[in-house]
Amino acid sequence: MTQPKIKIRRCKRYTGYKPCIPYKNCLTDGCQNDVISNRIGTKILIVALEGLGAVLSATTILHALKLKYPISTIHWITRENAQTIFLNNPFIDKIFIWNDEQRMIVRNISYDVLINTDKSNHACAFSLEVKSRKKLGFILNTDGIIIPVNKGALYNYSMGNDDQLKFRKNKRTGIDILHETCELKFKKDEYVFRFSDEERAFIDEYRRSIKYDPDKIYIGFNTGCSPLFPNKKMTLEQHVKVIRRILVDQRAVIVLLGGQEDTERNIQILKSFSRDDRKKIVATPTELGIRKGACFIDICDVIITGDSFGMHLAIALRKHVIVWFGVSCWTEIDLYGRGVKLFPKNLDCSPCWKKACPYNLECIDMIDLGHIHKLAMEFIRKKKKALARKK
Repeated sequence: MTQPKIKIRRCKRYTGYKPCIPYKNCLTDGCQNDVISNRIGTKILIVALEGLGAVLSATTILHALKLKYPISTIHWITRENAQTIFLNNPFIDKIFIWNDEQRMIVRNISYDVLINTDKSNHACAFSLEVKSRKKLGFILNTDGIIIPVNKGALYNYSMGNDDQLKFRKNKRTGIDILHETCELKFKKDEYVFRFSDEERAFIDEYRRSIKYDPDKIYIGFNTGCSPLFPNKKMTLEQHVKVIRRILVDQRAVIVLLGGQEDTERNIQILKSFSRDDRKKIVATPTELGIRKGACFIDICDVIITGDSFGMHLAIALRKHVIVWFGVSCWTEIDLYGRGVKLFPKNLDCSPCWKKACPYNLECIDMIDLGHIHKLAMEFIRKKKKALARKK
C-alpha cells in the first residue's frame, strides 16, 4: 500500500481527525501550537491496572519520569474504576481503559518506553505485545511465566518469590522499589492527585452544609477496605469503642468515611451512639465515587484507617494518617513523615496477605485501641496549640 506524501505533525494536539483550532489547517498552514509542551518527544506507556491504592501510589514516578524525559508524552492504561484517579493530572497526556477497543489502539502505537508495574499474567502478556523500544518492569516469557525485563526490576521480582524477604527482611517502601524498577531516581516524590475548581467549590459547599467549625478538630475514620481483602478492617465494636473515647474531647468531630461497600457498616456505627454523640459525628455519603470520597477526606485534619485505598487517598492529600496493619506489609507504606503506623509485634503470621485467616484474625484483635486514642489526642493537642498561635 502506497501512502500519500503529506507531512504529519508530531504534536500532542494533532489527531488527524480534525484541526485543533477551527478553520486552521495543520497540514497546509503549519502547526498552530508549536511549543515545547505540545511536542510528542519520548513516548511512554505505563501499565498499572491492579488495586486502586497501588495505581494511585504509582503516580509518584511521574515526577521523576518528567525529569528524565522533559519532552515526552505519557500514556497510562488502567482499569475503568481507576480512571478518575487521573483527572486533572498535569503529567498524563492520555488515559486508556483496559478494554478490547482501547487495547487495540495501544497495540498499534510505537512507544519509546513501556513501564509495566503489575505482576499479573494479563498485564505482562499485554506488555509483551506492545511495541516499545525499551521495556521496564515485567513481561511473560515463552513458557507463560512472569519475569523481570530489566535489572532494576529484579529486587521487586524477588519480593514476590521470597516470603522471607517480603515479610521479614525488606525495609524499603513500595515507592522506593517502584522507582528502582522503572530505573528512575528516587527523591521521595509525592503522589499526584489534584482537585478541579469544581471539586474545591464542592468541598467548600460541603463544609457549609455540615456547619464546619475551624476551631474543631475533624478526625476522619475510614472504616472499611476493599472486598478483595476484607480482613484489613477493624470490627464495628472496635470502631465504636475508640470513637467513643475520642468524643470525650469537646473539640473532636468524627467524620465517617468509606466507599459503597461500607454504607451499611457506617450506618451501624452511627446507630451505636446516643443522639447527643451523633451531633458530633458527620456520616459522609459513601456512594458518590472516588473523587467525592477524596473531597470528604479533604475536610479532615487527621485520618484513622487501615491499609486501604482510603489510606492512599489520605496520603495523596497530605493528611496526617494513623494507620493500622495486620495482613499487609507496613514497611512498604510511606507516610512521608505525616503520621504513625501501628502493626502487631511478635506475631509470626503477620503480615501474610491471606484472604482468609486460620487464626481468628489475631492481628486485628491485637490492635491497640488505647494507642490509637492516645495518638488522636496528641494530634488534637498539637492542633489546638497551632490554632491558638494563629489567633
